[in-house]
Amino acid sequence: MSTPLLLLEHVTKRYGQAPPALQDVTLHVAPGETVGLVGESGSGKSTVARLALGLLGPESGTVRFAGHDPYRLRGRAGKAVRARLQFVPQHPRGSLNPALPAGDAVAFALRVHGTPRRERAEAVADLFRQVGLDPALARRHPRELSGGQLQRVAVARALATGPDLVVCDEPTSSLDRSSQHRVLELLAQLRQDTGLGYLFISHDLAVVRQLADRVLVLRRGRVVEEGPVARLWDDPRHPYTRALLAAVRGGPGPHEPVPETSPEPSPLH
Repeated sequence: MSTPLLLLEHVTKRYGQAPPALQDVTLHVAPGETVGLVGESGSGKSTVARLALGLLGPESGTVRFAGHDPYRLRGRAGKAVRARLQFVPQHPRGSLNPALPAGDAVAFALRVHGTPRRERAEAVADLFRQVGLDPALARRHPRELSGGQLQRVAVARALATGPDLVVCDEPTSSLDRSSQHRVLELLAQLRQDTGLGYLFISHDLAVVRQLADRVLVLRRGRVVEEGPVARLWDDPRHPYTRALLAAVRGGPGPHEPVPETSPEPSPLH
């Protein structure tokens, strides 16, 4: 295995007096790899994303991106490292200023990371083309764009800094099936073209199956199963993984009672 680009090692995180949101979680993403993180709402997936991005620090354990603690990155050196780690949200409309054209969000990312003003307009146009959008759409406001177009704008913004890894937090869950498929195809193509890696977070194993090399299954803040995506799809070993797959295939979902092989911590808030 190559040196991990992103590493969470024995990480525990809690909010206030609630039960741990994450407990002893270990996860790594190698350069150019796509790792899926799957679990139902409340399993701790978004907490993993926030830790990976340096928005939170762990209660215990280690978080490293490119050898650095992302929570403690500061100054010019920190900006250079952060440029290599970007984010695509679940709801891009909420992350864009409704009063400004969509292209301004991409231009802002370019400005923050040092692209000269005279180069930004063409750089925004190039990024729009890269994600399959007509550059003319950069002048439209978010309300004038479809959900699939907005998600492509979010991907363009993430690409603006030339990242090595993008954390995708449920990036297709708010899209219709057709738009979902096109966004997944885009992410796969970008990976092929650029060597980009992803931490791809979803509640849907069928979605993750289309993109990931490996999958970790998260339940109540613990990793209950991990392995190559094909193996988990064809031969799930934990009852919870089997329940997630049953939901995809039309059987009882993960909210049905699942036989326990060992005690689990209390449900998350």
